[in-house]
Amino acid sequence: MDSDRFVVISGCSGGGKSTLLSELGRRGYGTVEEPGRRIVREEMLGDGSALPWTDATAFPRRAIALARAGRAVAQDAAGWVFFDRGLIDAAAALQHVTGEPALATFGQAHRYHRRVFLTPPWPEIYVADPERRHGLDAAIAEYRRLLDVYPSLGYEVTILPKIGVAERADFVLRGLAA
Repeated sequence: MDSDRFVVISGCSGGGKSTLLSELGRRGYGTVEEPGRRIVREEMLGDGSALPWTDATAFPRRAIALARAGRAVAQDAAGWVFFDRGLIDAAAALQHVTGEPALATFGQAHRYHRRVFLTPPWPEIYVADPERRHGLDAAIAEYRRLLDVYPSLGYEVTILPKIGVAERADFVLRGLAA
């Protein structure tokens, strides 16, 4: 079953998720880039209609579409596939912004591995950039929502320690072997 090998790395924005995914990819594992970063890059080259700071509803709707497409592509990969965020994060964002029951719609139908790894807030490495314009306070608020969302859908949350990227990758792989 694909959900048993699809692993979500989620958590606080700026907490080292993308760096961890790069390390796991370097080790030969399949990875799926964060939908939000892809949307921002594409929108900044175009008309910008689905940027999170332009249209807070269009952005998570587009993230849901990209996350679903990422899952479809990942089905062809062998072994563990690591997702930088994913469908649950996008559905949680849409539900937060609109009140629509997006988690009920997508939360059970598109499962991931039962263990989800969350990066905690890490102010020492947090950096705003052209694709991440929100501040640390907004990132922490989202992190707190995700801390509630994943367990409410039956996932086991493991908080990643604030350690080097190689050690974090080892921690994740050990956690999946347990």
